Amino acid sequence: MLEPIKNNWRILLLVVVVLGATVALFAPQFGPQTAPGEDVSEAQQGVTNLQYGLDLAGGTRVRAPLVGYTAMEVDFGGDQPDEVARTIAAELENASAADITAVPSERAVDVTATEVTESQFRAAMDASGYAYEDIRSGVTQETRDVAQQVIKDKIDETGLSGGTVQQVQSLTGEYFMLVEVPGENRSSVTSLLEERGTVQIDIAYPTANGTGIQEGVLRGEDFQELGSASQRERVQGAYVPVTVRNTAPEGQQSPAHEFQQAVADRGFAQAYNSQRDQCDYRENPDDVSNPCLLLTVDGEVVNSFGMDPDLADSMASGSWATDGGFRLTTTEFAEAERIAINLRAGALPADLDISGQGTSRSISASQGANYKTYSLVTGILAVFAVAGMVFLRYREPAVALPMIVTAIAEVYALLGFAALLSYPVELAVIAGFIAVVGTGVDDLVIIADEVMSEGEVNSRTVFNSRFRRAFWVIGAAAATTIIAMSPLMVLSLGDLSGFAIFTVLGVLIGVLVTRPAYGDILRRLLTIR
Repeated sequence: MLEPIKNNWRILLLVVVVLGATVALFAPQFGPQTAPGEDVSEAQQGVTNLQYGLDLAGGTRVRAPLVGYTAMEVDFGGDQPDEVARTIAAELENASAADITAVPSERAVDVTATEVTESQFRAAMDASGYAYEDIRSGVTQETRDVAQQVIKDKIDETGLSGGTVQQVQSLTGEYFMLVEVPGENRSSVTSLLEERGTVQIDIAYPTANGTGIQEGVLRGEDFQELGSASQRERVQGAYVPVTVRNTAPEGQQSPAHEFQQAVADRGFAQAYNSQRDQCDYRENPDDVSNPCLLLTVDGEVVNSFGMDPDLADSMASGSWATDGGFRLTTTEFAEAERIAINLRAGALPADLDISGQGTSRSISASQGANYKTYSLVTGILAVFAVAGMVFLRYREPAVALPMIVTAIAEVYALLGFAALLSYPVELAVIAGFIAVVGTGVDDLVIIADEVMSEGEVNSRTVFNSRFRRAFWVIGAAAATTIIAMSPLMVLSLGDLSGFAIFTVLGVLIGVLVTRPAYGDILRRLLTIR
């Protein structure tokens, strides 16, 4: 009973691979991941689980560096990163400690304030007393990693399904953030990326010389719970419900208590005794009559508001911090959504230089649909062209037909891997599929020629001997292809990476699965005994 399985296990392995590809392509369990608020049917881009890249689905690709400078091989002298940041920031007029990142593991310090020039940063490093080797353009790996995660979170929170973010390196050593968002136009993607997303609460208060500003009484990291943007009832506007964190290291005040104290110190309880008392910052920003809370995004005031008398009294009495809940109000619902996204995703640690060294490319959905159709037609024509040449070469269906079926099974298996890995199928990937068809059939021709070139195959021993000689040639060719494609897989060269990955994957499937299976099929058809 086990003898047929033992003799034909390579064919059975091919069948298993094809079945596995079918499951990966069509089973709902392997469907694409959904963004918040999105269901599976919206995330799917067709009847299969395949995800299409920008070339086939339409969308926008942005490639841009992070703005900043990095001091390399820095001697921290045993100082903690926070202390290093504060010391260097003290030597810069237009940067704070939040704009400085010290990374002991990389022995590097970067500055991300756009107003700081390389010469100013160099002077600050010299004045701070920390020895360093040199300063280069760009930021540290830690800053790039944080930026990559923040951008990914922003895309997910916005509900843009299928978006990808990766770090790529040019041949000259510069690092870029590569962002791809299917189905979105250039303006919506660039506006999302150009916004750094720094959300904070400031207090504007009256002084003898006009309006004073107490900045950063609450920052994005101070919020413990974030609600969804909601429309206000009976009045115009929207809000985001938040809860301020009421925990802190021993010996320090929590953000909730610090905010409560700042509100009490600025006299909110005395200024807001009834609903008639209002914030007048919008009408008179230079000389307010009552203290106001200012909601700012990237330094721009997006809304100003006073405070409910009961809330102001609870802060003055010191009881508010226990709960720590209130609402960030805006005049527009879209603005409230924008604030909620920035708070959840966090602020970018550095600006993206999209308009300078960056590039952006957008493909419409109709163009993507056309490319998809043309790619399908090209693939079918390639299969028929190869099939025609094979039939002309051998004129024996018993040899040629299994060859074509095996080659198609190889491409089908690659599509299954693409679905399983949720790898976006683009024109470069399809070019890899076509290359796999060509090289695959070429290897199968080598097997057929080697097996049939010396006359009739009258025994299994004769077949195995000839097949081994052919397989050595195929194995050497496969190794050469893998070695040649490896640099394209490792280097961050955009679409070329997808071409190389699926070409190498196709070669491996061919050598390990489809070529041996074709050998078994050919043996059964040609061997006399």
